[in-house]
Amino acid sequence: MDDVRTLGHNDYRERLAALHRRDDELNLFEFWGEDAADEHQATDRLCAGRLTAVPHLWKYRDIHPCLLEAAKLVPMELSERRSLIMVNPALKPLIATVTTLFAAYRINVPHEIMPPHRHSPNAIRFGITGSTNFTGVEGENITFGPGDLVLTPHDTWHNHGNGPDDASVNLSVLDMPLVNILNATYFEHNYTEADGGKTVAKQFQSAKLPDDYSQRAYGSGGLMPRFLDHRRGAGTSSPMFVYRWAETEAMLAAFRDHDGSPYDGISIEFVNPRTGGPVYKTMTFFVQMMRRGETLLPVRENANRIFTVFRGKGHSIVGGQRFDWDQFDTFCVPGGTWCQHVNEGAEDAVFFVSSDEPTLRALGFSVRHGRAKNGDIVLLESSKP
Repeated sequence: MDDVRTLGHNDYRERLAALHRRDDELNLFEFWGEDAADEHQATDRLCAGRLTAVPHLWKYRDIHPCLLEAAKLVPMELSERRSLIMVNPALKPLIATVTTLFAAYRINVPHEIMPPHRHSPNAIRFGITGSTNFTGVEGENITFGPGDLVLTPHDTWHNHGNGPDDASVNLSVLDMPLVNILNATYFEHNYTEADGGKTVAKQFQSAKLPDDYSQRAYGSGGLMPRFLDHRRGAGTSSPMFVYRWAETEAMLAAFRDHDGSPYDGISIEFVNPRTGGPVYKTMTFFVQMMRRGETLLPVRENANRIFTVFRGKGHSIVGGQRFDWDQFDTFCVPGGTWCQHVNEGAEDAVFFVSSDEPTLRALGFSVRHGRAKNGDIVLLESSKP
């Protein structure tokens, strides 16, 4: 076998160029470097083609007129959903807000209910405006308003709509980009029920449970009926399908005078009442409150985060960029990006936060750092052994 050290310079370059051409024809990536001065050249080239999200801010005042126009132009007879997905400009043509999640504003006009469907991605709805948002999940009819969180887990039949009030807007978040990467995405629309001994197609789910089932079974905190079957849907998520803002707000108020975290303020996570863990294996959700005039310390984690402003006004420094935010704006913080929040308003500010943190924790990749007041970088959390 020839040794590179025995080849002449011209012969070496010609043979190397021929190897490059042949490998390219065979759709092969050459995982090696050719620059002795750069020992990381091979790994840098390996990561060079990877799409990475960038910090970005979506202003609700710009999006809301588009939602209202869509409500006029796109009836439910033409489409089962009327949503505007926030697409990260660095990920196009991938439809994603961050690499693993997408968030969308959805509008429903009064008196419309879409047919039932189910899908493999997990999803949530978080109330933004209107008090008669509707989601029926596995026979539990849920009417919700601002600040209420509704789960539509993997493989659960559900339908969306609105009651008799004005057009209502909610935030939808799905782990569909992650499920797409895993080649596990599917949608089903052929909803049926047993009727008179026959299986018949239905355009609406029949109510099988009381409308307040989730609150009745799981809303007492620390108490749970032993006689109920807690495996709902595919059994892979929290069995509590709606988390009411009244309880969330009460807990925020109860801890308002607590020191909280210098990096996160007062942060309250929505959890599975059976396990105490996240509502989904792939995503977690929480609210984060900054008191009036509060400035948090910078934090960086490798989980992706999407912040939707539920209340307040202020700014955040994300990856060196300043984002001035107001109520209902949304901005993303891609994994590995430093972020610092400042509440400039005359009231407490509250974020609704979506994160793929459970996925990273399950795989042992989760890590989180903060920057102390003296500028030192400190390890806040790590799932490494």
